[in-house]
Amino acid sequence: MADDDARALAAARDLLIQPWSPSSAVPALTIAGGSGSRVWNHAGDEWLDLSSMLVNTNIGHQHPRVVEAIARQAGELVTASPALAVRVRGEAAERVLARAPFGPGARVFFTNAGADAIENAIRMARVHTGRDKVVSLYRSYHGNTGAAIVATGDPRRVPNEYATGHVHAFGPYLYRSEFWASSAEQECERALHHLERVVQAEVPGTVAAILLETVPGTAGVLVPPPGYLAGVRRIADRYGIMLILDEVMAGFGRTGSWLALDQHDVRPDLIVFAKGVTSGYVPAGGVVVSPEVAATFDERAFPGGLTYSGHPLAMAAIVATLDTMADEGIVENAARIGAEVLGPGLSAIAEANPLVGEVRGLGVFWAVELVADPVTKEPLGGPAMAAIKKSLLGAGVLPFIADNRVHVVPPCVITPDEAREGLDVLGKVLADAV
Repeated sequence: MADDDARALAAARDLLIQPWSPSSAVPALTIAGGSGSRVWNHAGDEWLDLSSMLVNTNIGHQHPRVVEAIARQAGELVTASPALAVRVRGEAAERVLARAPFGPGARVFFTNAGADAIENAIRMARVHTGRDKVVSLYRSYHGNTGAAIVATGDPRRVPNEYATGHVHAFGPYLYRSEFWASSAEQECERALHHLERVVQAEVPGTVAAILLETVPGTAGVLVPPPGYLAGVRRIADRYGIMLILDEVMAGFGRTGSWLALDQHDVRPDLIVFAKGVTSGYVPAGGVVVSPEVAATFDERAFPGGLTYSGHPLAMAAIVATLDTMADEGIVENAARIGAEVLGPGLSAIAEANPLVGEVRGLGVFWAVELVADPVTKEPLGGPAMAAIKKSLLGAGVLPFIADNRVHVVPPCVITPDEAREGLDVLGKVLADAV
């Protein structure tokens, strides 16, 4: 069986272009199977998954209800043109719309994943408003397609800046405040002032949309301070701008609520989703469209479409995932794990370890920001972070590492004992790194 691991690694090294890395950077390990919050390789080595792969296996690995639903759909209808009516598409749309804050008249446009959902949300906002510009944040990630990567704020956009009409602003991040704030209230007020000034400087009549991750994920699980998203909504309303909330990573249980926006007093115009809606079992994403924007396309053709929009296997995965999450209390479990285990446990690690600059998060969506100096907040460097990752893998934990952060983002089904097991390993690895 170990030979299968070697063959998989050799293929990754010799046959594949690696994402965001040189092709010489082969994966650290092979995954052959999984169940719940654990994965293993062909040789039988096992890891507790604190990464949810790419923060998408919200329902855990190989949940039997979702696997069975995909197999059943494969036996009935494997694929169908998006121009045809298919029962399971309507069922999936019903499940998604039931979790959105819109009511009658809202609609769904299904896509293949989160990046193309962002593309189509931007397109909808531009058509609806007749404007072009999109304002997004520097600390953000929206996907690796044309407009989505340029809307992204992190440096990965730089080699890909071919789309036009994109403007960036700074969002709230009190630990590294751009606004000399000393409280969450100040950070919120000043970040909103900055955002509005950016809109004004760009001429509001040219701005189609403000695009935000409800909780920026890859950038560091930057939970917005109370009132921020409602304040952004007021700015958007003041200038006739669409508000697009990107729930690709934060949605469907990750924050301990069905959508992250449920915890904020905000109603966006468009909601982008993917990842957790199928738990990654079959790729799928989409845009939830408010009644006001949907009405634009009642008699006017929407200028877009995808061969695999509403793919039956993906739709079956959506129905099974969301039904199972509701039936088994998985969203509520994520909230409890965050409040009772991860939050207190990570805070205890922070108090005991000078490498930890800040811990932040909610539900099963947390980041541990590591610093070389707690006074200057100098980020812990790449070699040290690589050593921490290697130690975590060696201790049987699969981590999600981003820059100077360990993101603690297990499946929403993780048990309290599994969460404590992961915290024990993380605490020991970080203690050894001091």
